[in-house]
Amino acid sequence: MKSHTRVAVIGGGVVGCSVLYHLTKLGWSDVMLIERSELTSGSTWHAAGGFHTLNADTNMAALQGYTIELYKDLEKLSEQSCGLHHVGGLTLATTPDRMDFLKAERAKHRYMGLDTEIVGPEEIRKLSPITNTEGVLGALYDPLDGHLDPSGTTHAYAKAARKAGAEIVLRTPVLETNPRPDGSWEIVTEQGTVIAEHIVNAAGLWAREVGALAGIYLPLHPMEHQYLVTEETPDVYERDSELPHVMDPEGESYLRQEGRGLVIGFYEQSCDPWAVEGTPLDFGHELLPDKLDRIGDSLELAFRRYPVLERAGIKTIINGPFTFAPDGNPLVGPVPGLRNYWSACAVMAGFSQGGGVGLTLAEWMVEGEPSRDVFAMDVARFGDWISPGYTRAKVRENYQRRFSVGYPNEELPAARPYQTTPAYGIWKEQRAVFGTAYGMEAVNYFAPEGEPLFETPSFRRSNAFEATAQECKAVREAVGINEIHNFGKYLVTGPGAEAWLDRIMAGRIPKVGRLSLTPMLSPKGKLIGDFTISRLAEEAFQLTASFGAQAYHLRWFWQHLPEEGVSIENVSTRRIGFQIAGPNARTLLDRVAMADVSNEAFPFMAIREMDIGLCRALVQRVSYTGDLGYEIYVDAEDQIALYETLSAAGADLGLRPFGMRAMMSLRLEKAFGSWMREFKPDYTPVETGMDRFVSYNKPADFIGKAAALAEKAEGPKRRLCTFVVEAEDADTWGDEPIWHDGKVVGFVTSGGYAHHAGKSVALGFLPVELITEEREVEIEVLGKHCKATMITETLFDPKAERMRG
Repeated sequence: MKSHTRVAVIGGGVVGCSVLYHLTKLGWSDVMLIERSELTSGSTWHAAGGFHTLNADTNMAALQGYTIELYKDLEKLSEQSCGLHHVGGLTLATTPDRMDFLKAERAKHRYMGLDTEIVGPEEIRKLSPITNTEGVLGALYDPLDGHLDPSGTTHAYAKAARKAGAEIVLRTPVLETNPRPDGSWEIVTEQGTVIAEHIVNAAGLWAREVGALAGIYLPLHPMEHQYLVTEETPDVYERDSELPHVMDPEGESYLRQEGRGLVIGFYEQSCDPWAVEGTPLDFGHELLPDKLDRIGDSLELAFRRYPVLERAGIKTIINGPFTFAPDGNPLVGPVPGLRNYWSACAVMAGFSQGGGVGLTLAEWMVEGEPSRDVFAMDVARFGDWISPGYTRAKVRENYQRRFSVGYPNEELPAARPYQTTPAYGIWKEQRAVFGTAYGMEAVNYFAPEGEPLFETPSFRRSNAFEATAQECKAVREAVGINEIHNFGKYLVTGPGAEAWLDRIMAGRIPKVGRLSLTPMLSPKGKLIGDFTISRLAEEAFQLTASFGAQAYHLRWFWQHLPEEGVSIENVSTRRIGFQIAGPNARTLLDRVAMADVSNEAFPFMAIREMDIGLCRALVQRVSYTGDLGYEIYVDAEDQIALYETLSAAGADLGLRPFGMRAMMSLRLEKAFGSWMREFKPDYTPVETGMDRFVSYNKPADFIGKAAALAEKAEGPKRRLCTFVVEAEDADTWGDEPIWHDGKVVGFVTSGGYAHHAGKSVALGFLPVELITEEREVEIEVLGKHCKATMITETLFDPKAERMRG
């Protein structure tokens, strides 16, 4: 075993071997893998080995497609069989909601280039004669689905990496991982110590324990998973071709052919977290005790769906653990707070996602950033607020929902409420229906008396529709109040603060007492942040951005922080308050503020400190509603006092609380983009219209400047546009394809119903050659092509007279 290496990958499962292979593929040959036992000794060896492309996140689905297409090339390169069976796969729908879900997924696949189709019961029976289609409305068919040999595939990655110069060390447990002053790591093993420039935690079942060696908590938990292998049966082997995979969400099961028999696995409701106190260090090639009583109900449904099972005896029962993150996606990328420490774990679908995970991490390490937006699996999507108890509850929920319909408006109940603000009790008394983001409760809407305190999950307009309309009406006609805790907020101070911000942000830095809007760019000119900069003093700034991107943004800040002269403090949950918005907003503020809030004294995009009632507050004149509005920040302990002051003073002005459903409706009327919808690392400033906030000519050589200037000079191939959609009972949410002349030419980034304007609105990308005044296209919504007309003037206050006046 060598004593120094560029990268040390800890863990010899399919993910660790994929990372090792992809690092060599991108040119880093001085890499090694350290495995405590043998390759595949964790979850890999007992995996069912299925693979598929279906994933709610389009980039995750694309990476799964990459993984599947990689296998044939991997076999040639390694001269090792992966045992590939490309048999295709069917996902059944037995309810209208499930059909809506599959139609929405099929629509996404159109612009992703994935060749899937919706098929009816007759076609299902042709493809899979052993499937009873009673009660089945249809299915999504994916020809890429299939299965492989887990051991052969893992060894193929390992052999390909070895051929390119990688070293693999087996039977060598890691005992310590110690950071060194230069950013490298000392890895202490039973066979000696290795100094690595980078360390990758791909330890699978032991990822928590390996993370703890570096003083970090990775939010993942193992779950027991059980599948059965049947004996040989003529219904299976007396065929000219192999049976396709079938996923039956109603029965919580997946089924595929295994030789001359079948494999059927279950994601049952009565599920068990495993190794709650930690994964035993001596665990590896064992299986867990059978628990057939846990899958009794699922087996009964399976016998009805696949009558052949009643005639096929059980040959083998496999019950083994594998790991989940709270939302089911992997934990990949640089771990916030540590230098050169990378995560590649919680990959529960290793043979669907392992190749994409390896490629992503290798790109990140070698090239500085991934080639696509991978926030859905970024380890930084969870912050330091997360706890083992929260993780375990959400992992169990996610396991139980493995085959559930993923509704775009659904708020899942496990581990809630977790974090709340002081105003939480006030909102509950007013019949708030809450959502959650980054562990924090936030009001979605307020349910009228007699209505349930629950939003019905749906792809169509829900029971929140009318309540949201009334909240929008209050904002546009009187004044609304909304909590603003769900922004990420950072104090940046010090003599070097301005210069640092000028370097890290692409926009201009405001003068004292003013705000500016700015994107933050990656070196390749991609959008990695959408910020408001508020200058509180010569050497003091407040940055405001997405609440859910705190760890993501802080990681970037820390990576680029100078050794001295700049201090950053995350005050996201300590500096909170309310926004007020609407035509009566200034009147309300004037009643409570001990300051001149006239337009002349307090213009648009200004910031002032002032006393409001009992509180010392920081007030910004800006509003995401696109109306006259103010954001009022106070210390968390003053929030209730601030609310009482505003509530009492606004009673005769029509003051009414509104939630995030109304906020997202109101912003559509101004075509305001949203982080991780219109603004994310897949897009650039010119494409999205964010170029108007880029200070191309400022002297500072801001990160991404060269790429941004090149894009501006070349011009974009697509641009973000706004459409009015002739919708019926369903609006766009995002990822719907845009059609023109019978071809898919673009896609929707987000949409919904603009209640004040009374129109269904979508934001999305079109090729620049198609962008003309009132361009007509079609947007596919749940399988139906809806006429949509592009608009170039916003539906509300197109001259911004209300917002600025």
